[in-house]
Amino acid sequence: MSAGPGSGPPPAPGAGAGGRGPGPLLLGVRHHGPGSARAVRAALDAAEPRVVLIEGPPEADALVPLAADKEMRPPVALLAHVTDEPGRSAFWPLAEFSPEWVAIRWALEHGVEARFIDLPAAHTLAPESEETDPGQDGPVDAPAGAVPPAGDSAPPPDEAAAVRIDPLAVLAETAGYDDPERWWEDVVEHRGPAADDPFAPFAVLEEAMTSLREAYGDGGHDRDPVREAYMRLRIRAAQREFADDVAVVCGAWHVPALRRRATVGADRALLKGLPKAKVQLTWVPWTHRRLSRASGYGAGIDSPGWYGHLFSAPDRPVERWMTKVARLLRDEDRGVSSAHVIEAVRLAGTLAAMRGRPLPGLTETTDAVRAVMCEGSDVPLDLVRDRLVVGEVLGEVPESAPAVPLQRDLAQAQRRLRLKPEPLEREIELDLRKETDAARSTLLHRLRLLGIAWGEPAVSRGSTGTFRETWRLRWEPELSVRVAEAGVWGTTVLAAATARAEADAVGAPALAEVTALAERCLLAELPDALPVVMRVLADRAALDTDVGHLAQALPALVRSLRYGDVRGTDTRALAGVAAGLAERIFVGLPPACAALDGDAAVEMRGHVEAVHGAVGLLAEATEGAAGGGGVRGRWHAVLRVLAARGTVPGVVAGRAVRLLLDEGELAQEEAARLMGLALSPGTEPADGAAWIEGFVGGGSGGGMLLVHDERLLALVDTWLTGVPADAFTDVLPLLRRTFSAYEPGVRRTLGELVRRGPAPRTNTGATGSGLPGFAPDLDTGRADAVLPLLSLLLGLGDPDGEPGTYTGTTDTDTDTDTDTETDPHTATGGTGGTHTGTGTGTRSGTGDGDAHTGTGTDNDAHTGTGTRADSDSTRADSDSDSEDDLVRMAP
Repeated sequence: MSAGPGSGPPPAPGAGAGGRGPGPLLLGVRHHGPGSARAVRAALDAAEPRVVLIEGPPEADALVPLAADKEMRPPVALLAHVTDEPGRSAFWPLAEFSPEWVAIRWALEHGVEARFIDLPAAHTLAPESEETDPGQDGPVDAPAGAVPPAGDSAPPPDEAAAVRIDPLAVLAETAGYDDPERWWEDVVEHRGPAADDPFAPFAVLEEAMTSLREAYGDGGHDRDPVREAYMRLRIRAAQREFADDVAVVCGAWHVPALRRRATVGADRALLKGLPKAKVQLTWVPWTHRRLSRASGYGAGIDSPGWYGHLFSAPDRPVERWMTKVARLLRDEDRGVSSAHVIEAVRLAGTLAAMRGRPLPGLTETTDAVRAVMCEGSDVPLDLVRDRLVVGEVLGEVPESAPAVPLQRDLAQAQRRLRLKPEPLEREIELDLRKETDAARSTLLHRLRLLGIAWGEPAVSRGSTGTFRETWRLRWEPELSVRVAEAGVWGTTVLAAATARAEADAVGAPALAEVTALAERCLLAELPDALPVVMRVLADRAALDTDVGHLAQALPALVRSLRYGDVRGTDTRALAGVAAGLAERIFVGLPPACAALDGDAAVEMRGHVEAVHGAVGLLAEATEGAAGGGGVRGRWHAVLRVLAARGTVPGVVAGRAVRLLLDEGELAQEEAARLMGLALSPGTEPADGAAWIEGFVGGGSGGGMLLVHDERLLALVDTWLTGVPADAFTDVLPLLRRTFSAYEPGVRRTLGELVRRGPAPRTNTGATGSGLPGFAPDLDTGRADAVLPLLSLLLGLGDPDGEPGTYTGTTDTDTDTDTDTETDPHTATGGTGGTHTGTGTGTRSGTGDGDAHTGTGTDNDAHTGTGTRADSDSTRADSDSDSEDDLVRMAP
């Protein structure tokens, strides 16, 4: 019987024979609920409707047949976006266990028409619309099998707020549960559809939702009445065509409103004047992670991986789940056996019985996995939650699905280069000397330029050469929107990236952004865009007089020169612009460093460091630059000016001195003199502290410089002890920032050196004085003493080619001995005196074999102990003497 134009749908199902009353079959579900999905399939099998109406945008009706394509694998989503503004978009996600997806598949399998009946995306995505995410219902739809709240009284305001967020939580609390997910598992997931009446769960759920809607109205979501009015109009239209053989699959929250009698005129009045926009729809891949509530999806669930498992494994779900967990942990090299799986299943069942649950749920299985397989640790359990409970499943859509030309070109490039989009983050190493890897790098750089952040550059572990790149890849569903947005620039990735680069160059507000864009054009191999970018760069550089802007622009420009060797790109135009930019910096930098405040001085120090690194690369890329008249020599002259000029802030002057010292352009004595001047009593303490920060601050190796140069350390120590007490508090934060950047070992060594203070050396063979172990000159005697031992360890023999030579600063003994008797014995050796010794041991050699350990006294007034190894004709000694500066070795 068809509904009249002034009537709404008839009373609820369950009033007639067989559990179903007259009128359309309203199946209220929980989005992405496997229990609801199974119940929907059972109800559709029993009712056999001639049309299935599904909550979703009606513009997607033409896309429904694609769900039957063998290449379509959920999770997928309907993507709708405004044609002229692709960034204004929305998704309607569907998983394998979503009731809506089950309804679509059932209709296609049975040759039944499937239609979407929600408010059109043309209204939802219109600019005046206040909805931000039409793909999700305001409140999360309540599940089937719910128990209505007790009493008819209106709830207090705090309960009303809870319902606006999640009515399922109110039903769970009413039933005495503190966890809505656990309640849903108990009343729906662990109980299959009723065999005698497949419509009963929906009738009970409708009764519960009716009570909630009577108490809370639309739950605070003003858009719901408009959506429900459009749904009622679509249902009436289907009834006129198919009578009562209509099934409606929608969120349970909407069922009472769809059941309510309303006139056609009233519904149309609600829809009058809605804004419209031209939209396009297609299928796009989705992921389980984006189905989770943690991703911000309002109708999301906490455990999409777990729900997918419950839907695909209705028999023995706990045993199958534990097997999955064991396989995952084994893949991660954790020892998990079959006995672990059996014990975990038993423990989960025991916990469910103790807690009064019909079957173990996610809580019980998680507790069992933690106790049995993870040995109480949450570290492997986090892996289980991430990989299985949430999951990293990425859906697939057929090539025949509608797509912008740019999307098709990108898909072809991905197949050609064997770069499959995956939801799990992974790293790839690219060798740019290989054609395929170079093409992959080019594609990823072009996509980044278009704002499609599929890959992000990472630091290479194995090599720092310019021929290697490391990328982190991770495909997110939202990138489909970025691709649609980028489609306005061109129909191919190359054309779109070229047009975007040219537009960005013209619109770039700063010179540094243009130089960075030039570097990205080289990396992305955009030869048509590079001339436009270079022309804009030359014009901007000629007009920009700010040395800071020029200094920011030079490093990226010089880095770009390196890519000509690996990628075969002509960078001669870049070299000319970079050289001119460097000359302008050399001329303008000294005046620009005068009269700067503290913050500006620190910023300028950063510019000086960046230019210094860029000049090194520019000198290597330019012929004849290594000479004194080259770019490197002119830069060193600029640094000398900065180091000596009194108007330059200390942090800049100190850094200039340090850079010259590291380059070998400044002697250590001259550096010590400049430090002494900067730290003289006439210098303000704050200025002295700034100079120290510039010279040895940050992570530039300044700590090791102080460790190995006691003169500089003494200057700093002397200055610091002479800072007046009233000024010390002012300079302390600056000094703390300077020295806190050192590694702990460097700070500890500096503290030890300062604690011990200068002391005369006990080494008579070394020259000068100072802290032990830190002399101004090399102690050749101590250095040479290690050579015989190194030769012995490396198997190179004696470094002088003379076996039996004792090397030391006091004496040199050579002993040759022919000895056949047992101990004690006396031996007289060649140069150096008579050696008398006694010893015990085992003798080993060519003839009789003897290993001999003894003590001896030499005639040169020292006593030593050592290990002596004797052969038939030659004895070799190793003596360790009591004198600090003597090392006696014999190979």
